[in-house]
Amino acid sequence: MTCSSSTTCSPDPWPARGRRLGGRGLRAGLAAIAGLLALAAGPVAGEAPGSGAQVSRALAAIRRGDGIDAEMRLRAAIEQGAERRDVNALMGEALLAQGDEVGARRWLARGEFSPATAAAGWRALGLLERRDGNLPASGRAYDRALALTPADAGLWVEIGRLRYAGGEHRLAIEAADHALSLDGANVPALTFRGELVRDRYGLLAALPWFERAILLDQKDVDVLLEYAATLGELGRASECLTVTRRVLDLSPKNPRAYYLQAVLAARAGNYPLARRLLLRTKGKLDDEAGVQMLRGAAELAVGNEAAAAQALEAVLRQRPDDRAAQDLLARALYLRGEYRYLTLRFADAIGRGEVSPYLVTVVARASEALGQRGAAGDLLDRAARPARASLRVLGRQGRIGELLASGQGAAALAAAEGMRRTAPGFYDANALAGDVQLALGHPREAQARYAAASDIRLPESLFERRIAAYAMAGDLLGGRDLIEGYLLQNPTSRVAQLAAARLAMAMGDAGRARRILAWLRDTGGAGDVRLLADLAMAEAGTGDSEAATAAAAVAYRLQRSNASAAQSLAFGYVTLGQERAGAVALLDKAQAIAGTTPLIAAAREQLRARREG
Repeated sequence: MTCSSSTTCSPDPWPARGRRLGGRGLRAGLAAIAGLLALAAGPVAGEAPGSGAQVSRALAAIRRGDGIDAEMRLRAAIEQGAERRDVNALMGEALLAQGDEVGARRWLARGEFSPATAAAGWRALGLLERRDGNLPASGRAYDRALALTPADAGLWVEIGRLRYAGGEHRLAIEAADHALSLDGANVPALTFRGELVRDRYGLLAALPWFERAILLDQKDVDVLLEYAATLGELGRASECLTVTRRVLDLSPKNPRAYYLQAVLAARAGNYPLARRLLLRTKGKLDDEAGVQMLRGAAELAVGNEAAAAQALEAVLRQRPDDRAAQDLLARALYLRGEYRYLTLRFADAIGRGEVSPYLVTVVARASEALGQRGAAGDLLDRAARPARASLRVLGRQGRIGELLASGQGAAALAAAEGMRRTAPGFYDANALAGDVQLALGHPREAQARYAAASDIRLPESLFERRIAAYAMAGDLLGGRDLIEGYLLQNPTSRVAQLAAARLAMAMGDAGRARRILAWLRDTGGAGDVRLLADLAMAEAGTGDSEAATAAAAVAYRLQRSNASAAQSLAFGYVTLGQERAGAVALLDKAQAIAGTTPLIAAAREQLRARREG
């Protein structure tokens, strides 16, 4: 069980992942203090008369997010005679506001709360347990609070966040909707619903929810941060910067605001500024993979490879399969001259085929530097091979992934479908069932399960798998609708833009493909061999053989053993009527690596026609 009862949460068929919604928002998550308001009116039974004023001031400090002042007021109240059970809940909240979860537990764990503070106390304990990853204990605490205050919209928001952390995504959506039905002007509920909408529908759809919340409370730091993050993802940098500055006015030294500003600086290519801004977070976000990823990229860009490697290793401890982090770490190690460690660090991952061609190439160069030319040659050949249509199954280290890897497709399918029937409201259950169907060559069945997962959220990883399913089924129109809808809400997604370009080529619109691919090249893709090869073919499709040959030549210089680069350059030579011998050699090379492709066959046919003509 993720939680204690069906009132709050439902059974969890796999270990809780504790995923933070959207991965972006800094959630203070302070429990509601409605039950404690009685304390502000005057001393409760057993409380010394002079302590009531201190409790009242502590409540005000909690409202403005000043946990330190609240703690001091409460300690003064205790010295003036207030009983522990009358201040336990509020002291727990004050310490939670400071991030002192160990201290908060000392005040909350025993559940000794006065009747006036019990609801807030149980709610604070639920938050504490959720932060610590103790989801069943969190659910039990929230159940106690819910029994006392069933119509508290803020409590339902926290229940929704607990459900989301436990993977119970549909139930989380229901909790958010219920919170809003109780109080349509509840700012935390509007913020939470905006996050859920952003996960499901996209960035643009989320903005009105955050804007509505801000209109109700222009000083709510949490919603301002979510709004700023969404604006930043949309590429609206100046607006994002304005909002983060507002956050810093309200919450000086707020680490999340500095992090968002660092992201903006990095996207603008100002890595020294990004690095300085990250330093201003004072390490408060260092347990987040996204923060360490940005730090790794920034340190690498300014030439501090040692710090970059340290940050990227932290990312991979949390996300071992993160290919971007793997690639950056490989580059950092290579630039530091740590060739031996580099080859050992990624040997197992390369053996499993779980790394990018770029990483394999870097490891090959490291092997060359160590004098291991045979190993380097094998690795370069491997990097040049065209990527097989492969599927990285969610939970691949689990039983279903093991069944697939061992060729037990029927058993994997039965297990995945059983999980989906047991937990139809879980994103992972539907996505995993789709993965298995796709791996077994059933694209339409996969699409149906992916669509069910998309009703909950649609991250880029699922978007890519849905596109793969449409491609396998030959459903170009379905793929087009998905891409257009995704780009409408997420216009800055490079993954979706690349998918749009490739779909345009498949549908015969080389001009559109060329425009998109040229933009991707000019905005960070100049070193992407596959992208350049695709661009060359799009340019050839528009009749611009000279531009096509130039783009293919750049791709080939970047990776001479890449089949796509070799065949696109050969095709360029053929269409220009140049370098016949070079074109034949390149076609032979590409064919030896990738086999006979339609492009190789077309180029050879043109060569034959010219020779016979």
